[in-house]
Amino acid sequence: MSKDLQRQRRSFSDEFKRDAVNLIVKQNYSFAAAAKAVGVGDGSLRRWHRQLAPKPQPVGEEASLAELKAENQRLRRELRQAEMEREILKKATAYVAKESS
Repeated sequence: MSKDLQRQRRSFSDEFKRDAVNLIVKQNYSFAAAAKAVGVGDGSLRRWHRQLAPKPQPVGEEASLAELKAENQRLRRELRQAEMEREILKKATAYVAKESS
């Protein structure tokens, strides 16, 4: 493979990742705008956001209907993700158990 076609994998410090995520969390940048501003891929920035962004606080007793709906939607999305991860782990465990016997 020629040197022109080879890409060197870049690595970023934790501080750089936190600063990039803060553009989204604190400065209200879109993912695309923040990724362009710091010169990284959208997928990388989304992964950093999942890992580093503060988790949303649950809404209180005095929450509006819109806030409750938004929280409900977020919780359903998190539940789907957790269920999918659990199913993957079940399949991996069954595969490993089968291979080791």
